[in-house]
Amino acid sequence: MEFQHTLNHVVVCAGIGVHSGARAKMTIRPADTGFGIVFRRVDMDNPGLIYARGDNVRGVQLGTTLVNEAGQSVATVEHLLAACAGVGLDNAIIDIDGPEVPIMDGSAALFCELFLKAGLKQQQGLRRKIRIIDTIEVRDGQKWARLMPSHHDILTLSAQIEFQTKAIGTQEMTLRLDPGMFSRDIAFARTFGFAADVEMLKAKGLARGGSLENAVVIDGDEILNPEGLRSDDEFVRHKLLDAVGDLMLAGAPIAGNYEAFQPGHAMNNLLVRELLQRSDAWVWETATADVSAQPLAAV
Repeated sequence: MEFQHTLNHVVVCAGIGVHSGARAKMTIRPADTGFGIVFRRVDMDNPGLIYARGDNVRGVQLGTTLVNEAGQSVATVEHLLAACAGVGLDNAIIDIDGPEVPIMDGSAALFCELFLKAGLKQQQGLRRKIRIIDTIEVRDGQKWARLMPSHHDILTLSAQIEFQTKAIGTQEMTLRLDPGMFSRDIAFARTFGFAADVEMLKAKGLARGGSLENAVVIDGDEILNPEGLRSDDEFVRHKLLDAVGDLMLAGAPIAGNYEAFQPGHAMNNLLVRELLQRSDAWVWETATADVSAQPLAAV
């Protein structure tokens, strides 16, 4: 039987946002069974709840931004959500006193470390999953992403990326989200960008907090970070990290196969939205029951 989990106790971290450059402190608290992952902007008057759900996504430019009905937002949530999904944290409330989740070192490793040090507390409620029963696919030019049925009870991820720079080239990887896999094989992979784009991004109000301390930066065919890469395929591993975080916005763990070519936040969010619309393509499944005969309503 699979039960839901929350944190044993409160964890705290702080840092700057990669795009806003604003410093923010996060206090991540245990939450009740069925609560989900929910943000709260405590720097605002009358902070409302910002649920980590696909229908609350309002921005996907180089990151995922969530907005509630009151217009309160939190940006760049994907690495934190990936860590939640990766360690099996179902329920938490995240108080944040700034507009953007801290980028930390550009990966999800610190978030995983905080959660695992705090420990997870088993709750009474059973974990429910989204069982894919029919293929769901979205495309944008040559880019595509899909979810397909699987005999496994967990998510399998497969992605391929292609870049002209020799620093990346063509990379592909397939991993299954087994217990411990995320923290071991994906969490360390950092976000990446190109030196040639920095001024353009800053002109758009982005990358104001970006640096070699929180991103892999590529200039032509060279890696500018003096320490180099954490693995030769760090780039595609980070794409899988982002996918884990973006797919968590479906509202529950997914039992199925994710495949993508040149994936990004925009493509992943399109996939989640299509998933929520395709009530014929997925069903709820609990740890004690076979696949339900009832289609899933949008979360």
